[in-house]
Amino acid sequence: MRMNKLTELNEQAVQYIAVGAAVLGTGGGGDPHIGKLMAKEAIRKHGPVRVISPEDLEDDALVVPISMIGAPTVMNEKIPSIQQMIKPLDMIEKELGRKVSAIMPIEVGGGNSLVPVITAAERNIPIVDADAMGRAFPESQMVTFYLDGIDCSPITMADERGNGVLMHAIDGVWEERMARAVTIQMGGSASICDYPVTGAQVKQSAIPHTLTLAYEIGKTLFESKELKRNPIEMLLKQLNGYALFQGKAVDIRRRTEGGFTRGEAIFEGTDAKKGRSMTLFFQNEFLLATEDGHSIAITPDLISVLDQDTGMPITTENLKYGARVSVVGFPCDPKWRTAKGLETVGPQYFGYDAPYVPIEQLATSKGGAE
Repeated sequence: MRMNKLTELNEQAVQYIAVGAAVLGTGGGGDPHIGKLMAKEAIRKHGPVRVISPEDLEDDALVVPISMIGAPTVMNEKIPSIQQMIKPLDMIEKELGRKVSAIMPIEVGGGNSLVPVITAAERNIPIVDADAMGRAFPESQMVTFYLDGIDCSPITMADERGNGVLMHAIDGVWEERMARAVTIQMGGSASICDYPVTGAQVKQSAIPHTLTLAYEIGKTLFESKELKRNPIEMLLKQLNGYALFQGKAVDIRRRTEGGFTRGEAIFEGTDAKKGRSMTLFFQNEFLLATEDGHSIAITPDLISVLDQDTGMPITTENLKYGARVSVVGFPCDPKWRTAKGLETVGPQYFGYDAPYVPIEQLATSKGGAE
C-alpha cells in the first residue's frame, strides 16, 4: 500500500489516527476516544503538531517514547491530566541533562498513539512517525528496542495526583515488574517514559511510518461510508488481512488482575459462520482466537474486532454482550517472528497451549492448527 507520509497532525488527522490505531492496537492501547479528545484539545490550544520521519532524525537526536501503562478498564474511569502527560518528560530531561529532540509512541494502539500528540503539542516538539511494536502489546519489554538489546533506562512515571517516580532497570523484563507494581499503587494507570533512544537507534529498531498507516486506515473506514462500500472489505484489502469470523458476542468474562484487563469473549457465528463458535482470549490486547477449539489467529499476529456494519474497531474494555462483529487478522511485523520475538510475545509466553503458526498458513489450512 502506497502512503503519503504525514508532515503534521491537525484535528482531522487525530480523528483518523484514533480509529486506525485502534484497529492496529488489537483491542488494547487504551481508549482511543479519551486520547482523541485530549489530543484535539491540545492541538486547538497550541496548533498542529509537526511529524518527523525516522530517516530524517539526526543520529544523535534524543527521542523519548511516552505512553500510558495499566489496565484499560481503569483508564476509562480515571482520566489522565495534562500535567501527568508532561511530568515524565520533564523528569527524564532532568535525569539525562539534555532536552528531548522528539517524542514517539511506544505502540501504535488506541489511546497510546495519541498520548505523545498531547505532550508534543504542549511542549512544541515534533512526534516521530514510528513506534516500537507495530501494534499494541501489554508488557514493557514487548518492544523492538528490547529485541535489539537497547537500554530501557532511565524510566520515569507519574500519576494524576502529581506523584513522580524515577527508576533504573537492568532490562525491559525488570522494568515491567517494577513499573507494573508502581502502576498498581498509582491506582491502576500511570503515564510513563521509557527507552530513551537516539535517532540512530530509532532508525535501527523502530517500526517506521505507523502513524501514517494508522491515519490511512482511519481515512479508509471513514470514507467507506461516503463511497457506499463495505468498510471491512476495504480494510482487508488495504492491510492484506483475513476475515476470521462473523458473529454475536454471547459471553464476556473480563477482570482486572495484576494491572491488566484479562479475560475471554465467546461469539456465536452468524451468516456463513452460523452454528460455529469462536473464543477470543485477551490480556489488554486480543492474543488468541479459536474457532470450535482450533486456532485461527495467534499472537504476535494482529487480531481486531470490528463493528459488523461500520467496520469501526472495538477495544477489549468496550466489547459488549450482544455486539455483532467481524473479527479480522493481519500479519505482524517480521521482527516478531524471530526466535527472540516469539519468546517475548508468542503464545507460550502468555500461557496459551498452542504453537505459533503464521496467520497466512492458518488461513490457507482452513481450519487452523490444533
